[in-house]
Amino acid sequence: MGAPVTPRVPTPPHLTAPRFVQALRSLEPRSAALLNRRLVAGHLPGDCAAFYGVSSEAFSVQLLRAVVLLARQVESPQREPEGRDEEEAWARMLTTALEREGSPVPTGLVPGVELCRRLQAQSEEVARGLEAAAQEDLASPQRRREEWLRRLAITALLALTAYLYLSRPGEPSRRPPPAPEPPAATPDRH
Repeated sequence: MGAPVTPRVPTPPHLTAPRFVQALRSLEPRSAALLNRRLVAGHLPGDCAAFYGVSSEAFSVQLLRAVVLLARQVESPQREPEGRDEEEAWARMLTTALEREGSPVPTGLVPGVELCRRLQAQSEEVARGLEAAAQEDLASPQRRREEWLRRLAITALLALTAYLYLSRPGEPSRRPPPAPEPPAATPDRH
């Protein structure tokens, strides 16, 4: 793996808040949520791990994986770790680097750390952009159509359920079981 170093990689100028919003919205939901909670909302790693119900180490690995996916979306040169050991080491280093500015990281992880720092630096603008995009989605004609179709489907299911319930064949009446007959009296033979 080599000795940790911390070279500064110039952050590409195309990494603006709108670009981050677009990239986060195109990621799969879990990765986007991890990045949003940790880097945009600024929650501590332990709090994020508790929120997702995983250990701090597992959260760090998931965050690293999400950073690699984000890097692909924004065309950053971050490479994937080679093997499980490197992934776990990078996850620990990423967590440390995000908490302390001068922490050493290996050359292969530098683009990811810089990407995270850039996202953190623009977190307020990214949060506003994500909120605006979510509101726009809610107000879009496609979303209204989907909502209308969803309500129509639920109404159809309720109607079908009511129809099947009301048209079911009658159940046989349940008569109480016949009372047992008293035992026949036996004559005394004394």
